[in-house]
Amino acid sequence: MASTSTNISLSSSTALIDGKAPRQQPPSPHCVALPTLPPSPLPPQCRPSKATSYCSKIARNVMAMAAGESSMMATGEATVDMATTELPQIVKTIQEAWDKVEDKYAVTSLALAGAVALWGTGGVISAIDRLPLVPGALEVVGISYSGWFAYRNLVFKPDREALIKKIKDIYKDIIGSS
Repeated sequence: MASTSTNISLSSSTALIDGKAPRQQPPSPHCVALPTLPPSPLPPQCRPSKATSYCSKIARNVMAMAAGESSMMATGEATVDMATTELPQIVKTIQEAWDKVEDKYAVTSLALAGAVALWGTGGVISAIDRLPLVPGALEVVGISYSGWFAYRNLVFKPDREALIKKIKDIYKDIIGSS
């Protein structure tokens, strides 16, 4: 049997084994450096000087807003509309509703429990989906039920009217009559 000897450098693995930083070794003459890339051809409007001036304008605007000045006084020009920095109406409504809540701990706990239940339900559904015959059978059941519901409630006019009335009654029960 012929034995072959090979030199293997273990500098990276020894750092993991003994927990010490690897020693800096001078570059060996057989290392190859990558060639440098040529400068990218940028159009005149995208040169770094223009980007630098834009960044300095943003910095001035931020400093002016922190000092309480308007952006027009800081830069001498109208830059950003202050109305775009206001919160949307939905966020204000949510903040007002959150301020009205008395038991914030219970609401937060319910939200967290809902998120965990949603995550668990997603896991169960994905597990069922991986079974060989079950997804196809559930699809057939869903299509059959949809057809039965449409035939029973949507085909004939009196049934449609009864369904609409039932939906409106449930809506009034949930929302309340205004």
